[in-house]
Amino acid sequence: MEKFKALLITENEGKFEKTVTEVASSHLPDNEVRVEVHYAALNYKDALSASGHKGITRKFPHIPGIDAAGVVVSSKSPKWKEGDAVIVTSYDLGMNTSGGFGRYISVPAEWPVALPEGMTLKEAMVYGTSGFTAALALHQMEQMGQHPDMGEILVTGATGAVGTAAIALLAKAGYKSIASTGKVQAHDDLRSLGANQIIDREAVNDTSSKPFLSPQWSGAIDTIGGNTLATILKATRQNANVAVCGLVASPEFSTTVYPFIIKGNNLLGVESATCPRTVRETLWERLANSWRFSLPEHMVREVGLDGLPSEMDKMLAGESYGKVIVKHG
Repeated sequence: MEKFKALLITENEGKFEKTVTEVASSHLPDNEVRVEVHYAALNYKDALSASGHKGITRKFPHIPGIDAAGVVVSSKSPKWKEGDAVIVTSYDLGMNTSGGFGRYISVPAEWPVALPEGMTLKEAMVYGTSGFTAALALHQMEQMGQHPDMGEILVTGATGAVGTAAIALLAKAGYKSIASTGKVQAHDDLRSLGANQIIDREAVNDTSSKPFLSPQWSGAIDTIGGNTLATILKATRQNANVAVCGLVASPEFSTTVYPFIIKGNNLLGVESATCPRTVRETLWERLANSWRFSLPEHMVREVGLDGLPSEMDKMLAGESYGKVIVKHG
């Protein structure tokens, strides 16, 4: 392999260009495992990388794509052999290491996870980082005692990639959920995913100075942050677990200690990039079995590399909906 096809981001006098082109194999880092990518998934972080966000990617030219699924073509490690089907997400993939929007990736041996039996490479990318993040959030909540009998789980940003995955996952795991969204047109989809109740996002935006509100949920998966997170904590029931995995509104929020010392609430940070390998493997197995969920067909769009630039533009403009996966070849 001397060259391979990729979406390459180049910088020219402060402007960033997206080009589908042939890239020399020397562009890849000299890591232990080389994987032929069959499918990748588009994430918001990829769109930021492609627009030149230096907090995501420091050096250009660069190939984004934080999610990839494919087959090992060569390995210097005894962990993997040629022909192994693997999932590669998180760590530095697609950020400062060439990612899944290239036909090949080269990664350290610790990064891949074996594709679970019964799961296809395409299905793995329908889940991707967003599905894995939702699974990690619920896993951490259950580690702290969360269970379906406690009551409903609120999901904020319910029409986003993590939000839709969380709604579907909670239904599969036996929980009732409350979906918070500002998109009225998405209500039918949220119900089809398993949402038991849908509320407007302004219902989770309390501006009073009250330390508590009437208890409304027994836990939450929050992708919004800011005042939404502060409101969530005010309206939790006793011993609720709130998993935080996003900051769409703001990385900052103001609260009191009362939800923690009066109601025994737990605020859990969800960080999927460096999740311990044992947990990572366990959760992918659960997603292939007891936590296996699916999205409606119209919520999954498959594109080739040529379709990525326009999808990224839609995502940055807030016009993207559903899951976008990339098929190579």
